[in-house]
Amino acid sequence: MSTPDELICFIKPEYKLPLVKIQHDIKEKQEEIKKTDESEHPRQEDGQPMSKRQRKREKKGMNKRRPIFKQSLDEQLCRSLVDGREVECERSDKCRMSHDLKSYLENKAPDIGEKCPIYDVKGFCIYGVTCRLAKNHLTDENINKNPNKIERTERQHLPWELQNSLRKKTFDYSKSDKVLKEVDEIIGKKLIGSAGDDENVKIRLEEKKRIDFSNKLVLSPLTTVGNLPFRRICKEYGADITVGEMACALPIITGSLPEWALTKRHSSEDIFGVQLCGANARTVCYAAQVLTENIDVDFIDLNIGCPIDLIYQQGAGSALIRRQNVLEQIVRSCSRILGEKPFTVKTRTGVYANKSVAHELLPKLEQWGASAVTLHGRSREQRYTKLADWDYIEKCAKEVKRIPIIGNGDILNFEDYQSVRERAPHVSSVMIGRGALIKPWIFKEIKEGKAFDISSKERFEMLQKYVNYGLTHWGSDTKGVENTRRVDTIKNQLKFF
Repeated sequence: MSTPDELICFIKPEYKLPLVKIQHDIKEKQEEIKKTDESEHPRQEDGQPMSKRQRKREKKGMNKRRPIFKQSLDEQLCRSLVDGREVECERSDKCRMSHDLKSYLENKAPDIGEKCPIYDVKGFCIYGVTCRLAKNHLTDENINKNPNKIERTERQHLPWELQNSLRKKTFDYSKSDKVLKEVDEIIGKKLIGSAGDDENVKIRLEEKKRIDFSNKLVLSPLTTVGNLPFRRICKEYGADITVGEMACALPIITGSLPEWALTKRHSSEDIFGVQLCGANARTVCYAAQVLTENIDVDFIDLNIGCPIDLIYQQGAGSALIRRQNVLEQIVRSCSRILGEKPFTVKTRTGVYANKSVAHELLPKLEQWGASAVTLHGRSREQRYTKLADWDYIEKCAKEVKRIPIIGNGDILNFEDYQSVRERAPHVSSVMIGRGALIKPWIFKEIKEGKAFDISSKERFEMLQKYVNYGLTHWGSDTKGVENTRRVDTIKNQLKFF
């Protein structure tokens, strides 16, 4: 029988490592793992490690490596100096921007191109020496050229006086309050059975300004991507009616500049509408009054089809399909407050995939005063999965007597357009969303009646044009250049290039 020592394999002395070296190797390995973790999990500006939620947010979307551009006020040149002339600032005591023109020019980032799109179009660039294509319109002495003596105008879409009155809550909403009171009385009488559907409570469509929605190609209000430069591209390819990105009613009536920027219109948009979203009649009616009195818009659209959870949980978007008492207040009050301008509604088949209610809702919207209704052939539950139900859209269009119905969903080429027009002959027009994102020339394709593709050269020229439109819209200074680089439409276009 073997002894215990015979069962043990002893390590030869020459293969033994000192304990100090082992501990050193372990420490090096730990430091290496720590460096790897830091590179994979970026830290915040204060050096603290990001939480799991922050890391998840960091990984979302495209162009992950590009940081959000931030520029402090002391790095920005005062507006009094942008023309390159040493002018005393009117707010010198309170102004926090830089007033050292020479230092700014020495440290300014190099130009990104030779021609400024703003100067080429208007003959004067309001960004002056801060423009990232400034060589095109600066003299040898760095003075901003203005040969046509064009007066400098405000950069922002929202006038300061109006913004101030909205933020201080001094804007006069008496007109809206009167309309809301009338609508409450009408709905109250209807509930107790004294008013019914009498003519005196109906909106007369003849009093509304006529917009011809028949056989038109409508560009869908695409949130985050249906911006003004993209709409200009679509107009050039043949879109008949354009709608701005969805704007929330509450930020509109509180004077939020980013929200007001969504309502800006280009001169090429001959028929243009603004889409609103809100959870109660008072907020939406106030927003409709402010917009119709202060901006150039042909019609206002109410979004009751947005499937996003954040909007739905607030009681707005597709939640209004279920909150029909609130929806009636919104449609009745807004159609009155807009006067002769049409008030339209964009909706879905319903909230749930197995319970479509649009065939019951559309006649009510017509009765309440909507001038047109756009119907997306999917439910809120389906979002953008499965195919749009154009047979159901046709069924709903037959239920409506006087107002036009616009169909929406799954039109990606001329063949799709031809197919849905045959399946839904009672639909007045079609609205195109994702099809325009994939190829903005879909409008031209439909009008010419044939499927075609554009060359790589034409695609690149279209992208160049879009970038120039972006610089004209967001600005050609450093902030405008960064906004144009980050915008989602370019990312979406590059997916298909």
